[in-house]
Amino acid sequence: MSDTLPASQTPDWIAVDWIAVDWGTTHLRAWAMRGDEPVARAASDAGMSSLDRDGFEPALLALVTRWLGTGRVTPVIACGMVGSRQGWVEAPYMAVPCGPLNADHMVRGTTLDPRIALWVVPGLKQDAPADVMRGEETQIAGLLAGDPRFSGLACLPGTHTKWVTVRGGEVQSFSTFMTGELYGLIAGHSVLRHGLGGQDAWDHAAFAEAVAEALHQPAGLAGDLFRLRAEGLLHGMGAAVARARLSGLLIGNELAALGERRVGPVRLIGASSLNRLYAAALAIAGCEAAEAGGDDLTLAGLTLARHTLMEAPRRRA
Repeated sequence: MSDTLPASQTPDWIAVDWIAVDWGTTHLRAWAMRGDEPVARAASDAGMSSLDRDGFEPALLALVTRWLGTGRVTPVIACGMVGSRQGWVEAPYMAVPCGPLNADHMVRGTTLDPRIALWVVPGLKQDAPADVMRGEETQIAGLLAGDPRFSGLACLPGTHTKWVTVRGGEVQSFSTFMTGELYGLIAGHSVLRHGLGGQDAWDHAAFAEAVAEALHQPAGLAGDLFRLRAEGLLHGMGAAVARARLSGLLIGNELAALGERRVGPVRLIGASSLNRLYAAALAIAGCEAAEAGGDDLTLAGLTLARHTLMEAPRRRA
């Protein structure tokens, strides 16, 4: 993806071919597109959780009106929670194994403004063990657009980390771990919050040691967590060490749960800070990983969705 201009540096009006949208639970991001290239971007805090169904179109228009011309319809291709049951329009899940994108399953949303036509990318579901994703499938599509022969695991670290088995151009299976959310809940609302302090310093050695411990004995997680509190009270464990150990124990436990699936090449698709942590943990587990840019892959996947839609003219009627 080429560099894009910050919203504050874009002109009042920009001629665009289409608009790419990544709409999550807490944030909305949009790119003004000419062909396959972004020429501007914009973002807001108008995530799905802050909107009712009638609020989605006004939230989008508040962000992209300056990209809309008169007398023409601009396609909007969107992924993420915008297609959830609580979203703008529900885009039913596709069942794995399947390709991450399929024009026949993209859903047309109702719009009041005649300047836009909305299409929503569906998420994926797995019936047993039960699991779902929305938004990550678009990043997987972006990964495959750049590396069609990729076969292995894609890890998408975040609040709810996804581990996705990709083979033959399809998502075969996936698992979700609430590791990021657990870290936030423990750090902010449990007894351990008293020893975790601020968020600046970090102890890499403590993180690595905790990952190794969790890989070796994952069943001891609950006891290992309370020992963080006891170590602080009895031996003065500092906040930097405590935070690193908490993260290492949770991520290590996640890797241990993957078991035999933790083989082959791994692509990390997320924020650089989280990618680095997961890469370090995977190295301790004896698995190599390569980083792939999350934003770049989201946009690549949305671009592929647009091409897929254009190649199915009956869907655009």
